[in-house]
Amino acid sequence: MSGPLSGVKVLELAGIGPSPYACMLLADLGADVLRLERGNVNASGDPSWDLLNRSRDSVAIDLKNEDGRNLVLRLAREADILLEGFRPGVAERLGVGPADIHAVNPKLVYGRMTGWGQDGPLAQRAGHDINYIALSGALWSIGREGERPMPPLNLVGDFGGGGMLLAFGLMAALVHARTSGEGQVVDAAMVDGAASLMAMTYSFMGAGLWQEERGTNILDTGAHFYEVYETADAKFVAVGAIEKKFYEELLRGMGLEGSELPPQMDRTQWAAMKVRFAEIFMTKTRDEWTATFEDVDACVTPVLSPTEAAAHRHNVARQTFTSEPTLQPNPAPRFSKTPGAIRSTPTAAGAGTRAGLTRWGVSADEVATLETKGAFG
Repeated sequence: MSGPLSGVKVLELAGIGPSPYACMLLADLGADVLRLERGNVNASGDPSWDLLNRSRDSVAIDLKNEDGRNLVLRLAREADILLEGFRPGVAERLGVGPADIHAVNPKLVYGRMTGWGQDGPLAQRAGHDINYIALSGALWSIGREGERPMPPLNLVGDFGGGGMLLAFGLMAALVHARTSGEGQVVDAAMVDGAASLMAMTYSFMGAGLWQEERGTNILDTGAHFYEVYETADAKFVAVGAIEKKFYEELLRGMGLEGSELPPQMDRTQWAAMKVRFAEIFMTKTRDEWTATFEDVDACVTPVLSPTEAAAHRHNVARQTFTSEPTLQPNPAPRFSKTPGAIRSTPTAAGAGTRAGLTRWGVSADEVATLETKGAFG
């Protein structure tokens, strides 16, 4: 193992979405993560499709089996972190809640990933990204004027406000545990995380710079200089010329330099300027506009598909993506002395049971005994 988290040992009680993403981040940066989940101890080690499960072994476990539960407690004694993504109370009913784990390892950091949090009126309700960002105020703000809110994939709730903030919380708690000797519970809720991501928007609102009417502000497609425009070949360019000097370069590239135009920040003229900009951008193809602005600080870029993004010269130069064994993003962020890496391809549930448990000190004989007792399901 290498990476800044080399030596950190993590138990993942497998879930979907944000919690595996958090574990992918940790594992890519060198943490030794065991993914405990329902699976087949004899499953093939061939690569599977779910990239969120990369860089770690999948261990088959039956948490309703006493020996399976006891195995988790045994492994927890060696772990720095355990995380789960069940509804509140489920881990406790299975006998692997915070009290159970801290009884065998009081220094462990226990991470909990939910949509609504461990308490509150909605704690036991089902939900998905779209629901959590709806209640956070984030979804309301995303979309065009006069149109309904537009879900931004599941990036804001699941991954930004969920998995990424969970990983951040786990690392913060781990620092505290290593200096104090005390573990604690990290309650990561996607509704909280999505609200946190809205901090700048709330700042603008407090300063009177942001209207709650969707699609009328600088960053929500209200402004003509922060918008996506269609080109002659039915593709798109993204324009983000907020600052005056960038706006002037934008006008120059569009052939509008010296034209009689309203002030950039005159909101009353934004709608009319968007119409004018749209007409101009339709006169050339996406690649022609890309060439026009390639070496100019006008904050104009082509809108690329995921496969096009992987082939773009900047991303190729920085090795932002890899195609081994399938197209996927490389680990981020980057470290000058302890670089992260994709440790292994994801495999079928349970395929890494023997290798993972052996690495954590469980002998081959013990693994065989656990299998006969049904610990692996």
